[in-house]
Amino acid sequence: MEFRLALFSTMLLLLLLSSCRPSSSILDPGDFLALQSIRKSLSDLPGSSFFQGWDFTSDPCAFPGVFCSSDRVVALSLGDPRAGSPGLTGRLPPALGQLSALSDLTLVPGRVFGPLPDSLSSCSQLRFLALASNFLSGPLPGSLSSLAHLRTLDLSFNLLSGTIPPPLASLPSLSNLVLCHNRLSGAVPRFPDSSALVRLDLKHNNLSGEVPSLPPTLRYLSLSSNALTGRVDRVLPRLARLSYLDLSTNRLAGPVPACVFGLPLDSLQLQRNALAGTVAPEGEVTIPVVDLSYNRLSGLVSPLLASVGSLYLNNNRFTGAVPARFGERLVGAGMQVLYLQHNFLTGMEISPAADIPASSSLCLQYNCMVPPLDTPCPLKAGTAKTRPSAQCPEWRA
Repeated sequence: MEFRLALFSTMLLLLLLSSCRPSSSILDPGDFLALQSIRKSLSDLPGSSFFQGWDFTSDPCAFPGVFCSSDRVVALSLGDPRAGSPGLTGRLPPALGQLSALSDLTLVPGRVFGPLPDSLSSCSQLRFLALASNFLSGPLPGSLSSLAHLRTLDLSFNLLSGTIPPPLASLPSLSNLVLCHNRLSGAVPRFPDSSALVRLDLKHNNLSGEVPSLPPTLRYLSLSSNALTGRVDRVLPRLARLSYLDLSTNRLAGPVPACVFGLPLDSLQLQRNALAGTVAPEGEVTIPVVDLSYNRLSGLVSPLLASVGSLYLNNNRFTGAVPARFGERLVGAGMQVLYLQHNFLTGMEISPAADIPASSSLCLQYNCMVPPLDTPCPLKAGTAKTRPSAQCPEWRA
C-alpha cells in the first residue's frame, strides 16, 4: 500500500513537471523512486555539494550525475568527480536495482560503507560498474555473475572480503576486472580461453593457491602482494600480449621463462618470490624496468640484460663476473639503476676510474669481490662491502 501511494504521488509530481516541460518525456516512476531512495541513503561529506542539485520539484534527468534516455535513467555518476572533492557517505540502497535500464554506475572516492546491494543483479543492462576507493565491505555478491553485458568491474580500494565468485570469470563481455586493495581470499578464478579479459588487477589481497591458466587476451596482469604459489612457467608463455606484468611478493616458484623477456612490457615485476634457476633471455631485453630481486635465481648475469633501463637482480645467487656491457651502459647513462648486491658475483668489468653519472645508481656490495667502485647503495644493503670468504668458493680455494 505504501508503495502504491508513493507511486501515485510520484506520478502526480511527474505530471506537474511534464506540464512545465512539454517537449520532454516523463521519467519512469520506478526510476524516480529509486533516485529518491539514493538521496535518502547517501549524503555529501563536508566540503561536497553534489546533492544540492537534486531538487525533486524539478526534472530528475537534469540532476548532477543523472543521465537519461527517453524516460529511463541509463547512467548514474554519484559524487562530484572534480579532483579534491571529498565524496559521499552512507550506504548504497537496494533501490539501485530498480534502475533496470542502467548501463553505467560510478561512485567517486569517499566514505560510502556497507555491503554491495544484491539487487544490482536486476540492472541487467549494466556494462560499467566502478565503486572504487570507498569503505564497501562484505562479500562480492554471486548475483553479479548474472550481468551478461558487464565489461568493467572496478571495486578496488575497499574492504571487501570472502572469495571471488567463480562464475564471475565466465561473464562473456568482461574485459576489465579490478579488485585490488581489498581483503579477498581463496583462489584466483579460472577464466575460459574464450574470455575477452584485457585487464586483471587483484593485487594486495589475501589470495592463495596456484595462478590458473589465464586468457591470452590479457594485456595487464597484476597479482602482487598475495600468497600465491606454483610455477610461473606454466602460466606466462601463453600471455603474448602483456604490456604490464606484476607477480611480486608472492610465493611463486620455478624458473623465469625466457619468452617473458621478449614481451612488449613496460614493466616486469617478479621480485620477492621463490623463483629459481638461470635467467637466460632469448634476445636483447629492452623492457624499461625489470625487477627479479629477492628470489633464488642463479648462474651468470646475461649480457642481454644490459639494455634494460632499471635492472634489479639483488638478493639472489648469481655468480661469475658482470659483463663489460653493463659498465659501458652505466657510464653512457643508458642505464639508470643496476642493483647487484647480495649475490655471489666475483667481479665487474669496469674501470676503477669510471665516472658513473649522478642520474645512475650502481650497487655491488656483499658479493665475492671487492667492489671496483665506491658507489652509494640503498640502506637495506647493509654496511658490509664483501661476503665472508667462507661463502665464496673461489676465495676458499
